[in-house]
Amino acid sequence: MGNPYLCPMQLSVVILNYNVRYFLEQCLHSVQKAIAPLDAEIIVVDNASSDDSCAMVRERFPEVKLVSNSVNYGFPKGNNMGVAVAKGEYVCILNPDTVVAENTFQNVLAFAQQQVKLGIVGCKLIDGTGRFLPESKRGIPTPWVAFTKIFGLYKVFPKAARFTQYYAEHLAENQSGAVNILVGAFMVMHREVYLELGGFDEHCFMYSDDIDLSYMSLKSGRTNYYFADTAVIHYKGESTVRDGLYMKRFREAMQFFYQKHFRRSLFFDSMMYGGSFLFSLFKSTQQKKRTLPFQEIVVFTKHDLQLQTVFPVTYLNALNDFPTRKFRAVRIVFDTRSFSFQEIIAFMQQHKGSGFSFRNYLPCFEGLIGSDHANDVGGVEFL
Repeated sequence: MGNPYLCPMQLSVVILNYNVRYFLEQCLHSVQKAIAPLDAEIIVVDNASSDDSCAMVRERFPEVKLVSNSVNYGFPKGNNMGVAVAKGEYVCILNPDTVVAENTFQNVLAFAQQQVKLGIVGCKLIDGTGRFLPESKRGIPTPWVAFTKIFGLYKVFPKAARFTQYYAEHLAENQSGAVNILVGAFMVMHREVYLELGGFDEHCFMYSDDIDLSYMSLKSGRTNYYFADTAVIHYKGESTVRDGLYMKRFREAMQFFYQKHFRRSLFFDSMMYGGSFLFSLFKSTQQKKRTLPFQEIVVFTKHDLQLQTVFPVTYLNALNDFPTRKFRAVRIVFDTRSFSFQEIIAFMQQHKGSGFSFRNYLPCFEGLIGSDHANDVGGVEFL
């Protein structure tokens, strides 16, 4: 019998889902396109969703490996279960509220294969309005660095390196390079490295698990990298309601990380408990259901897509046909049958900060999907 490891599968994409059925469906469509040139597989681990996520995967993506849990095991154990059945040489931990470009995995794997003693690779993440998400690259949250983040000192002293380590500002948004900490929404690494590190620590239910795994990678003598040459949409907040339980788990997660990796003291414990309480309280007040106001709609499509709306609609069949005039308030709709996710992501980045709202049209559920703020719960509008 031949050795089954002589020609390993290139990549396993592990997606942990919890009650975000439509965002998951969009994510799977984008991942399918992105792995088409590769020998790769998709694994969805569902943590006891109460929506029809599992039925959707079984019906519409029968080639996807589905692990359906009867209880919510949390982020670490859920992802560990996915990696346990993975066959790829590399694994990608991917959030379900993401959209990858068609060339994302090819580019990231090409970059990863050039590195020596590779730990984890992350990439540029943008929100639903095209804005860069600074947590794409971070520094080690030592007590001092955490202090500057929790109490907002990095905003007060934006030019001082001593105060700007949390978001690894030694690298610009479009500059690839070594960083310490990456975000769990998108992480690529050798599967054997993941297993050697023990995967995500299951003593932590969620929130600091990606920090811990990144730090464990560094402690093993490996180098983590931020890769800026591909962008992934991360809508954020879709499967996390920032209520009292969120605040409790966030504080527990911060305490878990510091007790595991740093020397304890009464002063430090008190500072971290108070700081993480205030930070989680602030975060819980940020999450809302908001939409940007708009007065007209631009639809990019090469198909017969007609919106029923009271707003004036302009239909264009090329992204570069976008009018140069300034819109006061506009919603832009991308027909995903007509344009690649790579093209859509590039357009969003080009027009970030313009006050536009972006929605993707997916014919599979005849709806528009998106989010207008990094801290907001997005949603689906059915046509």
